[in-house]
Amino acid sequence: MTLRPLKSYLVTPGPTPVPDDVRSAMAAPAIHHRTPEFSEVLGRVRERLRAVFETGQEVLTLAASGTGAMEAAVSNCFSPGDAVVCVNGGKFGERWVEIARAYGLDVVELVVEWGRAVDPGEVERALRARPEVRGVLMQASETSTTVLHPVEPIARLTRDRDTLLVVDGITAVGVTELPMDRWGIDVLISGSQKAFMLPPGLAFIALSERAWRAAATARCPRYYFDLRRERESAAKGSTAYTPAISLVMGLDRALERMLAEGLPALFARQEVLARATRAAVEALGLERLAREAPSPAVTGFFAPPAVPGGALQRYLRDALGVEVAGGQGRLKGKLLRLAHLGFIGPFDVVTGVAAVEMGLARFGADVALGRGVGAAQRVLADALPPAPA
Repeated sequence: MTLRPLKSYLVTPGPTPVPDDVRSAMAAPAIHHRTPEFSEVLGRVRERLRAVFETGQEVLTLAASGTGAMEAAVSNCFSPGDAVVCVNGGKFGERWVEIARAYGLDVVELVVEWGRAVDPGEVERALRARPEVRGVLMQASETSTTVLHPVEPIARLTRDRDTLLVVDGITAVGVTELPMDRWGIDVLISGSQKAFMLPPGLAFIALSERAWRAAATARCPRYYFDLRRERESAAKGSTAYTPAISLVMGLDRALERMLAEGLPALFARQEVLARATRAAVEALGLERLAREAPSPAVTGFFAPPAVPGGALQRYLRDALGVEVAGGQGRLKGKLLRLAHLGFIGPFDVVTGVAAVEMGLARFGADVALGRGVGAAQRVLADALPPAPA
């Protein structure tokens, strides 16, 4: 007899699993977006997004993926010819470079080895060498390399300059501390399919007062992603264009869940899951990619030399029903990534690790079944509530 998976498990850094109550909210009968009923929902969403972003600014919701918010940040805040520093340490750092160049910006590319965090000193030297730089574009969590970049010290560099700090927080907002106002982040973005526990299709973006002043004079072309128009519509309880109504209904419920748990508890939970996953990878003798500054959103590790990473990823999906992420760009076919953000809990981590063990064994790797699972369980058990007396 050959076992076949009866269930599927999603342990990727996007999309992430969607809770039942969020799915139910999205399945409610559609309502029109130019009604008081939808304005009421949108009002709650706006208030709750400000709490998650930790800002007093408007957080705009766009019908787009996170890349749409990245493009909106560039097109609304800069003019052709403006110099910007792009931290390029992964697939999404490359995307900042590509978007900025598409809009005619003068890109100062700060190349960082994949798997390492950017050194704030390198950013400071770039700013000193080019004092006319108008923006620093970076990731908080570089999902492709599973690295957490040091946003706060870089924000200290830009606060006293005429330089905007634009941060892709797509796998960082709702995962780890990233307080927009307190740190002085000028533009912060995220996406629905990460910590927000929704399907893909919504992007979120917030601008500081400095960024809004820049947007008033920026000359890059824009139409659908005109954030000033969106801001005006939001103030009236509406959106500039047709929103993704069902996703916004689900977002209302997802934000309620996040804030009921509380940001400190949310961050702490995901950090424990991250430590458990890293402990499992180490116990299995696998090489982690980001050792010095690992992201609390996702852990990346290399397949053993004798095991084809792409084939292992497909085996986990097709034979075991466990979907993990592979490598991107130059890491395609070499790296596997296990996520621990959003609606991923302790037993999702255990399931993901168990699947990796079983898959490695099936490919002939020298792996002791249960070793990684046990390492993860020990970390998780330490965080459990005490047993009743």
